[in-house]
Amino acid sequence: MKNLLEITQFACLKAGAEIMKFYKSQYNITDKGYHNPVTDADFAANTSIHDILRNEYPGYGWLSEETADSQERLSRTRVWIVDPLDGTKEFIEGVPNFVVSIGLVENGIPILGVLYNPVTQEMMDAARGMGARYNGSPVTCSNKTKLNESSVVISRSETRKGLWKGTESWFSEQAHIGSVAYKLGLTASGKYDSFATLRPKNEWDVCAGHVILKEAGGLLLNLADKSERMYNQPNPLITPGLVGGNAELIHEFSKLWENKPAS
Repeated sequence: MKNLLEITQFACLKAGAEIMKFYKSQYNITDKGYHNPVTDADFAANTSIHDILRNEYPGYGWLSEETADSQERLSRTRVWIVDPLDGTKEFIEGVPNFVVSIGLVENGIPILGVLYNPVTQEMMDAARGMGARYNGSPVTCSNKTKLNESSVVISRSETRKGLWKGTESWFSEQAHIGSVAYKLGLTASGKYDSFATLRPKNEWDVCAGHVILKEAGGLLLNLADKSERMYNQPNPLITPGLVGGNAELIHEFSKLWENKPAS
């Protein structure tokens, strides 16, 4: 597992270097769908990661946001789940809230994850049974037990759309960051007490962060049924939302959310 982690870290660093060639520079932007941009940096990082990991582990499956999906991955025991640039909108805006995200699952269970922010040079990583780390130092998620004394990190876009209206008093702080993966890594590292998103996400958005949060002593659960995701599903979309942190904060938030008056 240690060798796997080191190679994944190396792949993240190389992808980050590719991204920085474009950051605050000239590059092409296209739209994959409504409010879903992709850039030359996304593709360059994806190619770099693919070349490194598929060369080292040709028998592993592959699922990436920027690669056409193949159902062949469903027959593989181990599968890489990759977002080469999570936070593309922030990258385009020049906001340093984006990361390279590489996760590895075994029989659907996430066992390794690495996140790397090439601007701030933050690396968050974990492997099953080895704990979580922030820039090489062991970390654990927050041990706060009262929601109104804790911080939550949420989406900038969800806040702009008014999805969090009426919840401001639930927390001591609502922080707003774009990249889902980055939010998970920061929560695992104790920078924020909890994480939540109210909109559907894809496996590549959360897989690596899920491992890191779990190894840091936290949980990542579906907001609707409190289940834990099994990965490498035929449909990688996760609905309707997710909440992460320690069990006490998740329980209190979920209870409040279930009883929130309709706006």
